[in-house]
This record gives sequence, structure tokens and C-alpha cells, in this order.
Amino acid sequence: MKSPGLPLLCICLIISLVACAAPGAVGGGSLVEQAPAQTPLVVFATPGVTHPGTAIATPKAPSPTESLEAPGCSSEEGRFEHGSLPSALLPEPMEFSVYLPTCYDQDRERRYPVLYLVHGQGFDHDQWDRLGVDENADRLIAAGEIPPFLVVLPRDRSWAQPNEDLFGQALMEELVPHIDTAYRTHPERFYRAIGGLSRGAAWAVHLGLSQWQEFGAIGAHSLPVFFRDAPKIRKWLEAIPVESLPRIYLDIGERDRPETLESARWFENLLTEEGVPHEWHMFSGYHEESYWQAHVEQYLRWYAGEW
Repeated sequence: MKSPGLPLLCICLIISLVACAAPGAVGGGSLVEQAPAQTPLVVFATPGVTHPGTAIATPKAPSPTESLEAPGCSSEEGRFEHGSLPSALLPEPMEFSVYLPTCYDQDRERRYPVLYLVHGQGFDHDQWDRLGVDENADRLIAAGEIPPFLVVLPRDRSWAQPNEDLFGQALMEELVPHIDTAYRTHPERFYRAIGGLSRGAAWAVHLGLSQWQEFGAIGAHSLPVFFRDAPKIRKWLEAIPVESLPRIYLDIGERDRPETLESARWFENLLTEEGVPHEWHMFSGYHEESYWQAHVEQYLRWYAGEW
């Protein structure tokens, strides 16, 4: 990979998130610091970006002890379980929901991949449920278009940066081990993915890169990079062996907040500079729930694509 080439000052000027939202946007609160964009926004879509001379590094699948194909059972719907985990790191317990796919209760020997999805700022862990993650998963699993897997929705109560908000540390040190103990998961990184929308996307990038040994895929939907992470991301990428690079998916609405667009573009450009394979989409839409809801099916197909 290339050596660092973008001064910290440039990073700080490029990326930020302010409290105000574009028309039709939801949520708020500052995540990053941003100078006004100095060039017009260019609308484009580049599905499946890869780069010549770069190895396509998909995490290798361990040999599972059983098939990931869905067994037959009478149920066509999954269900949610809701929990609260005492935390030594957070001032309050970690609340979370777990989507269990159809047939989870009937097939007691089967183990499942796990997708962690983090909500946006100003919301809680029911946001992805409202957006229809379970209904879409039920339909795609029933049709045999994706394999069954668990979806974990943790609650982040803070608006602070990662050095002040210990949510990420609690997720890794407390919630992930709990899920792997309490549920029949495949605990290998190949079968564990993390994603999020808005602030949740910032968490997905933060944890997926800094804790790369734990995740095989990262999804960042309408990404504003944490400004505390900006100086670290290139080093995180360079520390990951090429053969262990996670799969990465980025998408954003063409009418998202200007500062969020610039932040997402900066990250995508950095991936390109470093020769990191990734998928990049710019769709029609704003920074709002109707945008994410319209793409939930596409997200699930991508996360489950290697499972």
C-alpha cells in the first residue's frame, strides 16, 4: 500500500458533520469538522469499484461444520429478541435487539453468520427495525436468495467521538462475546459483518478497520467519518494484510448534506489511493430514513453475498 500522503490539515478541512441537515434530512449533531465545499458536487455511481493491480481480498471462509443452506421448516418469519447487557464500560446497560431468522428455534444444531447494524444519531436500536430489516430478511431468506443469519441492533446513547464514547469498546468486549455465547453463531470473522447508517456508518468504519480481525465485511451508508478517526484511517488500512482486507460497501444519496458527501468522498478516495477494493454507490436521495429504507434489501443482499 502507499505511504501516507494527505496532510492532517487537509483531512480536517475536508471532512466534518454539522448539526444542520439538508431539506428532508433527519437526525443531527456534529460528528466532524468541515470547511465549505470549494468545488461543485458531481453526481456519479460506480458499482463494484476495484483497482488494477490490487488483489481482491475477500476474507477466507473457514470450513463450517454444517451447511448454510436453509433447512425446511413451517415458519416463514423470523423474530426479534430484546436484551439489556450490564456494562462495566458504559454508564447504562447496553440495550440491543437480535433478529433470529426463520427456523432458528427448530434447528438446534445449526450455526449462523451475524450482522451488526448500528443506528443513526438521535435514534436508537429500533431504527433498523422500523426501516424493515426483518421483513426484507424474511422475504429474501424464504425465497432462498440469501442464507439465514442473525442481525444484532445495539443502542448507542452518546453523540461523542470514539475517544469519549466507549460504545465501540463495549460492543467489542461485552456485546460480541455475549452474542456468541447466548446464540448459535459462527464466531469467525468471515461470518461476522458490521454496518451502520449516518453516525452508525462512522462506527462501522471505526470498528471494522481498527478491529479488522473481528469483521469480514463493512457497510457504511451515508458515511460521515469521525473527525478523530480521520488521521488514523490510512494507518489502519496499511496495518491490514492484503489477504485479510474486509469487503467494503459505501453508498450515499446525491442530495445528502454537503459535509457528509465530502466526508464519504474523502474516504472513498482514500480507499482508491490505497488500492483497497470496495463498492461505491451514489443514489438519488437525501440523508433521511426513506433513503435507507429504499435500499435495505440491497444492503442485505450485499452483506450476505459471501455467506
